[in-house]
Amino acid sequence: MHSLHLKPGEHRRISKGHLWSFSNELQSVPKDIAAGETVKLLSSNGMLVGTGFYNPNSLISFRLLSRSGELPDKAFFRKRIDEALALRTKVYPADETNAWRLVHGESDGLPGLVIDRFGKALVIQSYSAGMDLHLPVISDILEELFNPEAIVIRNESVLRDLEGIKRYKNIILGDKQNTTQLIHDAGISYQTDLYEGHKTGFFLDQRENRRMIRKLAQGGTVLDVFTSDGGFGLNALHGGAAHVTMTDISSDALERAAANAALNKYTNIDTLEGDAFDILQQLGREGKKYDLVILDPPSFTKSRKNLPAALKAYRKLNKLGLQLVKNGGFLGTASCSRHASEEDFIRAVQQAAQPLRKHLRQIYRSSQPADHPVLLSMPETRYLKFACFYVTSDV
Repeated sequence: MHSLHLKPGEHRRISKGHLWSFSNELQSVPKDIAAGETVKLLSSNGMLVGTGFYNPNSLISFRLLSRSGELPDKAFFRKRIDEALALRTKVYPADETNAWRLVHGESDGLPGLVIDRFGKALVIQSYSAGMDLHLPVISDILEELFNPEAIVIRNESVLRDLEGIKRYKNIILGDKQNTTQLIHDAGISYQTDLYEGHKTGFFLDQRENRRMIRKLAQGGTVLDVFTSDGGFGLNALHGGAAHVTMTDISSDALERAAANAALNKYTNIDTLEGDAFDILQQLGREGKKYDLVILDPPSFTKSRKNLPAALKAYRKLNKLGLQLVKNGGFLGTASCSRHASEEDFIRAVQQAAQPLRKHLRQIYRSSQPADHPVLLSMPETRYLKFACFYVTSDV
């Protein structure tokens, strides 16, 4: 096994619980180390920091797996996945849901790996060259634990470009028919497409926040922007909304949202296909107003250098959304951009309200759910921001 040495003092962050070391923190790197190879990381004075994956093509050069020097064999992965499974079955009993994130990367001690469970199928995402090399053994473990109908690889994220590894998707167990799964969550059923749907097939990270929306939607008209498979909109209907309008740029997503509404016997919906900014502007010109507007956009930036542009987009989006909220109505708004802090995001919402002379009273503020745990020593594992506001106007 190759050994890498950190520069003097560069061991401090990782010794405090972080799991990454960056290329500019290494003294030197032998040229014969392949991307994804398991290596030892040593401090400048030769003390073992740990074992992990190395990638010469990535700014994140080293991803820590074990501080004691364990190797990533089948026993190692089985232990980590067993620990992750114990947490999920504790916080999500089967009568509440049959879908949750099994592995949340660094937070579960498996950097660069995401595994989502949907009914009788599992979806894997890898964000590192090292984890890519171990997907066969990880898949074997999942078969042993779950005996699933399907296992799908959804390695399509742009984050793989930063690792110098190709994007692809593949069904490694079962066939395409098995990748359509019926899931249930807090009284609502969803038909999910794990091969063609967004991300891993369904957004699980807003599950707790959707329940808050139920309370705000009762008896009102709701606009669900970036609806995807209809998660927020269906929860609004479950909470007693009079009518829900769902919007998305993807016709396939809107078809799934409408099908999920029918699956739950909801009829008081309509859908609008198109760019969210264009739709919000058009609804504003038409003078539309809603009791509740929900904004759940995709990430506006994958890097810190683009943060100013992302915050500008959040200001514009929330301004357009606030213009459609009735006086005395509610705004539910989210950010999944890891590089935008919660403070940055809330400030952007406030700045959106000021020129409209809207008064915002925050009534709910939350983050990601228990199956997307935050590792306190790694701020990077906290990404989701969600808040609800009571909206009034002095105009």
